[in-house]
Amino acid sequence: MQWYKKLFSNYANQYEQEAFVQGTINEVTFIEQEIQSDTSKTILDIGCGTGRHAIELTKRGYQVVGIDLSKEMLAKAKEKAKAANVEVQFLERDARDFQFDQKFDLAIMICEGAFPLMETDEMNFAILKNAAAILTERGKFIFTTLNGLYATKHLLNQNDPSFVFDSLTFRKHWKMEMYGDNGEKMILEVNERFYIPSELNWMLRQLGFRQIEMFGAKLGAFSRNDQLGFDDFEVLVIAEK
Repeated sequence: MQWYKKLFSNYANQYEQEAFVQGTINEVTFIEQEIQSDTSKTILDIGCGTGRHAIELTKRGYQVVGIDLSKEMLAKAKEKAKAANVEVQFLERDARDFQFDQKFDLAIMICEGAFPLMETDEMNFAILKNAAAILTERGKFIFTTLNGLYATKHLLNQNDPSFVFDSLTFRKHWKMEMYGDNGEKMILEVNERFYIPSELNWMLRQLGFRQIEMFGAKLGAFSRNDQLGFDDFEVLVIAEK
């Protein structure tokens, strides 16, 4: 089983407590600003996890569909939506291979929601391709991913036995040990891809995006004022068709 499938099959409750998911309200406010708070816009949340962005957007009046590979994460999302008294369509879908009859005005993919966790570049590209395919003519795509600029400064030439960073593939390989929600110890062989801005720009251009902008991704504080740099662990990408 791939490391991410194993993790997300036994992680939903712990995920809710992680520090990096506590900025949902401000992140959603930023997303709203990017679509001028137009509640007629339809939104697809790719790799929605436990539904934190999808649920908050629905609370604010948007029609949102959330997709995720993990039925366990989706079960938590549905539980949370019921508790919040909102209706969100959560579907079990693989981001590398999904289709919809409808088009969406906005796709979001926040906090490595699928991309760039896949084991090959082709799989990661397939996720971007699927996102582009479901957008309307002027659709917008907002996502975060691991910043290759950060890797060149902080991961290259490191003598740290806890991980291996391959400068040819820009992949970080490391072993994660943790206990799942059921108390089982999990040992995960993590393989994550860092992307430099020029790579992201090229891929998105190939998929028909006309306007592509990138910023530093500060968790819970997304802003167009944050110029992307070598100390930003994540990059915030805003692309428009």
